Amino acid sequence: MAGTGRKKPPLAAPKRRAKAAPAKRRKSRKKPARTGVVGFFGRLLRWFLRLIWKITSRFAMVCALILALWVAYFYVALPDVTALVDARTRGSVTLLDRDGKVFAWRGDQFGGMIDAATTAPQLREAVIATEDKRFNWHPGIDPRGIASAIRINLREGRGPLSGNGGSTITQQTAKLLCLGVAYDPDTWETEAKYEADCRRTTLWRKAKEAVYALAMEARYSKDEILTIYLNRAYLGAGARGFEAAAQRYFGKSANDVSVSEAAMLAGLLKAPTTYAPTNSLTRAQERANLIVGLMQDQGYLSAREAEAARANPAQLSAAAAARAGGYFADWVLEETPDFFGSDTTEDVIIRSTLDQRMQKAAEEALAYVFENKVREGSKAQAAIVVMSADGAVRAMVGGRQTKVSGAFNRATMALRQTGSAFKPFVYAAAMDLGFTPNATVVDEPWCINVPGSGQYCPKNYTKEFQGRVTLVDALAKSLNVPAVRVSESVGRETVQAIASQFGIESELAQGPAIALGASESTLIEMTGAYAGILNGGRAVIPYGLIDLRLQGDKDPFITQTGGFQERVITDQAAESLTYMMNQVVERGTGGRAKLPGWQVAGKTGTTQAARDAWFIGFTADYVAGVWMGYDDNTPLTGVTGGGLPAEIWHETMVRVHEGLSPSPLPMLVPAPVRADPVPQREAPKRQQDTAERVLLEVLKNILGDGR
Repeated sequence: MAGTGRKKPPLAAPKRRAKAAPAKRRKSRKKPARTGVVGFFGRLLRWFLRLIWKITSRFAMVCALILALWVAYFYVALPDVTALVDARTRGSVTLLDRDGKVFAWRGDQFGGMIDAATTAPQLREAVIATEDKRFNWHPGIDPRGIASAIRINLREGRGPLSGNGGSTITQQTAKLLCLGVAYDPDTWETEAKYEADCRRTTLWRKAKEAVYALAMEARYSKDEILTIYLNRAYLGAGARGFEAAAQRYFGKSANDVSVSEAAMLAGLLKAPTTYAPTNSLTRAQERANLIVGLMQDQGYLSAREAEAARANPAQLSAAAAARAGGYFADWVLEETPDFFGSDTTEDVIIRSTLDQRMQKAAEEALAYVFENKVREGSKAQAAIVVMSADGAVRAMVGGRQTKVSGAFNRATMALRQTGSAFKPFVYAAAMDLGFTPNATVVDEPWCINVPGSGQYCPKNYTKEFQGRVTLVDALAKSLNVPAVRVSESVGRETVQAIASQFGIESELAQGPAIALGASESTLIEMTGAYAGILNGGRAVIPYGLIDLRLQGDKDPFITQTGGFQERVITDQAAESLTYMMNQVVERGTGGRAKLPGWQVAGKTGTTQAARDAWFIGFTADYVAGVWMGYDDNTPLTGVTGGGLPAEIWHETMVRVHEGLSPSPLPMLVPAPVRADPVPQREAPKRQQDTAERVLLEVLKNILGDGR
């Protein structure tokens, strides 16, 4: 076989070309674009949401910037803590009794600054547990507390901002600071209206309050904020701050209060007047028990400590419980210059003449007589004044309601006719001109022609006449005709002069009826005038202030402004008159005023139609006056000065003299009557001239001159 000459390729299987594996498809993150209407609105919504986000985020940034600037504005304006603790624009007055014990306060009291960091721990814990349990953690506002308060308000049918406020202690402090707006007397009519505006609740003010609170949290520590709060909060009874409240209610510093006392103070924050223990101790104690429960729930007290606090509730101090001397305190302030009294801008301490034992005696005596001897439902009123011979007022009751302040004081404000209680000044004139209690005067029908008024014919209360009587009998039986005869004989001007010099400043009657007490006077004037008789004829000015000093000062700014004045009648005349007034009690119209073991001198007084009834009298130690009547001048029924007023006087003085040893009255008992007249002595300080000698001869013929 013929070849071709070419070498044949070796036999081999033909190479197969590998087939590429199909590539895996990656899942696309992009959703397939939708077309049509759905795709269009989807893209539009996404664009709108991005636009809202941009606007909102930028608006939030702007609001945050504005808020930061607002907070910074308040932050810069906030002063040091010590400048914020005392909120008052006016001062206060603390009144001490004769022993230096507090018995009354007037004005808003600030007891001094206390520090939250060093005060009693239980007080701090009670306040936080009551007002803001998350105080130590929130930044000034508490959204949880606000939401809870709104929910409670809505559930109880109130507006969202009415009732529970959800405010933190910081927000409450901001409100107490009136958001930094200071009181301006040119803008606000009164401080009360300024404070009422500060307490208004509106959305705008709540917003400002929140911002101010944030600024305070940035400016002050928690202790400093709580310090401001503890010192500025109003806690009832005129107490500003916890120190003043602790002093007022418990007589101790806020740094020394017990758990139950701290709980009671913290309980006042919700409603100071309602829960003030001076208004209702029981209600205050019940509120305190609720606070003790909160303290236990929040871990501040153990179960044993809480039970002990409930078993020993807080009690008022003696001064707060008694609240004695309401009328007296008002009178002392009225007698004090306004810039140290009612209008003071300083904290003033006044030491007074008040004796709280005697004050209690007078109040108890008045209550006893009205409860046991006055018909139920009677609207009659009464007043009592007790003083020492030098005019130092020891007790004062201005009406049947004794626990009052700012009330009408019938002892110092009521001008009433004095009736026969005025007669001692008529006989004082006769005694000073040299006559004795045994001088005689005729008691018989008698008339005087009064120019411009016609005849004036005095009559005795009994409508009977006694004939010739001694002056002592005339006064003891309170005979009217002899009193007018003596007054006309010695001269009305002389009687007026003596009464005025003894301290009766009210306008005196000009006619013959002056002898029968037609003039009006106040109880304190009349009692002070009788004190002048007791101390030997030397007038006194009733006073209640011993000294006045500013808080923190040792030396007094003002001292006693009363007491002994100039002599009005001679010692002998005063002692003779005292004897005559002693006989009024021993055998005359004042018999119900007798005090076992004590010599008493006094005089009854009953005005026309029995509109006023008086008894004023004294022992060797104290003078007391009692008035009784109706405020609207309604006549008393069956009451004379020798009746209920004398009994009130008796009940008062029995209590006042309890524990004292009886002392004799400084009185001159006259010698037995002699038939022959005795030459008249010359009254000291009264120059006898011819006219006076003639007058004495006339008096001797009219009155007689028994010694």
